[in-house]
Amino acid sequence: MTALVDVPQPHLARMRRERHERLVETMRAHDVEALLLLGQANVGYATGTRVLAADQGRAIHRRAVALVTGDGKPPHVWTWYRDGAPPDLPADHVHDGVALDLDHGTRTLLDDIAEIAGTTTLTVDELTMPLRAALHARGWTIGDATPVVSTAKVCKTTDELACIRRAQAINEAAIAELLPMVHAGTRGTDLTGAFLRLVFELGATANNVDPIWQVMPASIADGPASVTGHVVFPTVTTDRPLTRGDVVWVDNGVSYHGYMSDYGHTWVVDEEPDARRRDQCRRWRDVVAATLDVTRPGATAHDLAVAAEKAAGKRPWLPHLYLAHGTGTESAEPPFVGTDLGDDYDATVTLAPGMVLVLEPVIWDDGYGGFRAEEIVAVTDDGWQPLSALSWAGWG
Repeated sequence: MTALVDVPQPHLARMRRERHERLVETMRAHDVEALLLLGQANVGYATGTRVLAADQGRAIHRRAVALVTGDGKPPHVWTWYRDGAPPDLPADHVHDGVALDLDHGTRTLLDDIAEIAGTTTLTVDELTMPLRAALHARGWTIGDATPVVSTAKVCKTTDELACIRRAQAINEAAIAELLPMVHAGTRGTDLTGAFLRLVFELGATANNVDPIWQVMPASIADGPASVTGHVVFPTVTTDRPLTRGDVVWVDNGVSYHGYMSDYGHTWVVDEEPDARRRDQCRRWRDVVAATLDVTRPGATAHDLAVAAEKAAGKRPWLPHLYLAHGTGTESAEPPFVGTDLGDDYDATVTLAPGMVLVLEPVIWDDGYGGFRAEEIVAVTDDGWQPLSALSWAGWG
């Protein structure tokens, strides 16, 4: 089993402190007095609080809630799992969980906030219907937290980058252990079970993307129908046994202390990739190399998209996805490159040190399938540095 000894460990307490400082600084820049967070990734970012994994209904009912105030004092958290609060959060800032899908829970929360912050203006990232109704009934003012949270989170600290790097190393090490299972007769669900066991043995703290082992058709017409008429990806993993020659697009994501990995690659079952498939891989790598050639502070997302299109001779990514997305406390978060918002939006996205990009172009030759993988990099002061290390064994 891989020891991961060469992968740096983050300083978690320092990371939490620096995140809070950045969040408060951003609040002040946006004239925000009190930030109320219901999104679980945002609560984790603001407070370091972790909660148990659960099905969707239970997770929504028992969500953690965070309050960050612009005075710089430690944040408050309402959680059903007190042992998930970090040790550096004052005990009197950790409150019992509240059910925000019920009226009595919203009353408790708003009474607490009025006492803690003394404000009737809240900037929020999400609202339940009972909470929205209670805020309006009290005459409180509601603002949108998206600009504050996105601005604070988009550039990662050294420790945040260390978390992403370690999450990715765990993911890649698990894949290396899993590869001997990839043969005709193995089911996708078998791969999922083995993968999840491996990542937690290696130190992952959560699984965030249901592992995808999608057998790809040779032609778009042979696969599931789509409203766009393009390649359908991703689809849900099934218990269909693999067969010799299957082309499998892999995509999964696990996290380390709240920060996501993103592994993508293409496998051919029980066969070495032939010359045509190796050429697809070479073209994919050429697109990534051309994109990275222009990746530096001050470059725009439009610059990256133009470089990728020039290298491929056409737009080399799935239209319902993107050329690149960020990652951090969410598996896909800003910055985004090549979305359906178009070139004008891309021109407004400017790279800065600390931003993370997951490059995921696609090379598709209809009638012969295609190649897809993912490469993760962080923008540095003068360029970029890799956070992933894909294996190209067998691909030339």
